[in-house]
Amino acid sequence: MKRIDIVYALITSPDKRRVLMVQNRDNRNTWTLPGGTVEPGETLVQALRREVKEEAGIEIEVHGVMAVNEVVFSEKEEHFVLLTFRAEMTGGREVTMMPDEISAVSWIELERADGLMPYYEAGLSGLVTAGQEVPYCDEGKG
Repeated sequence: MKRIDIVYALITSPDKRRVLMVQNRDNRNTWTLPGGTVEPGETLVQALRREVKEEAGIEIEVHGVMAVNEVVFSEKEEHFVLLTFRAEMTGGREVTMMPDEISAVSWIELERADGLMPYYEAGLSGLVTAGQEVPYCDEGKG
């Protein structure tokens, strides 16, 4: 079974009423938090910074882990581990660098975001209002 690590950035507006999301050009035009697959040799944070820059055009500071989800697709022999980090925008502007994959970058109201990405037990709004995160430490820094 192949393991695939995915990282997402939970970036809120200053008033914490909206989150930055991207609309994917897939067969369902799904909306997700910006993020994507961790490539071989990348740390989780390196992958997240790269993916957010590519998908949403912004630079970020990455903080702690807000949620860990996983899903196994036995028929495909794939095991996905999805880590959602709290992040904040530090530069750039909201525009995709990947127009073939991302059709829109937008600040979405929390209530709507809950319906667009319903994979969190308390919803994205629950993650934002709880504000609890687990520290992340890259022990390979040196």
